[in-house]
Amino acid sequence: MTIVEDLEPAAFTVVGWQVADIRHTVVQLGGRGVAFERFADIEQDESGIWEAPDGGLVACFRDPDGNLLSITEG
Repeated sequence: MTIVEDLEPAAFTVVGWQVADIRHTVVQLGGRGVAFERFADIEQDESGIWEAPDGGLVACFRDPDGNLLSITEG
């Protein structure tokens, strides 16, 4: 690891996790202060979960440095 002066957050998902129950995970993370992203160009439910064309469920959030992270079910 190294300390950098200026960090430019990535414009795309940098890491994601596969979870067994995305709705449960969103509730658990939300209870710990994680705010899920809202995107104007995709339809998401009230929890910020998007259903992909293949039926997979995805929710995105940012780390403290602003990088986009995701959780996926399916």
